[in-house]
Amino acid sequence: VQLVESGGGLVQAGGSLRLSCAASGGTASSYIMGWFRQAPGKGLEWVSDINSGGGSTYYVDSVKGRFTISRDNTKNTVYLQMNSLKSEDTAVYYCAQKRGYYDNWGQGTQVTVSS
Repeated sequence: VQLVESGGGLVQAGGSLRLSCAASGGTASSYIMGWFRQAPGKGLEWVSDINSGGGSTYYVDSVKGRFTISRDNTKNTVYLQMNSLKSEDTAVYYCAQKRGYYDNWGQGTQVTVSS
C-alpha cells in the first residue's frame, strides 16, 4: 500500500488547512491510521490517530480542539483538518499505517504557518 499526502502549504496564523492521505495499491481501511509531524530541527511527533472504523480518535494535547482526524474508507483516504493554526504547527506532516506498529509511511507534506 502506498500512502500519498497532499494539502500542505503556506498559511497565516489562525488559518486552516486540510491534509489528505490517499492509500493506493491496497486497502488501508482495516488499519489504524496516524498523522505525525516533524518540525525543523526537532524529532518526529505523533499528532493524531484514528481506528479502522473512524469511531475512535486521539490527539496530542497541543492540537486538541484545533485538529480533527477523519477517514473515508470508501475513498481509502484519511484527513487531518487543521484549524486555528499556529507558528509552532510548522512541520512536515506524515501519514502512516499501523500494521502492528507504524510501518508504512507517506512521503510527507510541508505545512508552514506564518505569524
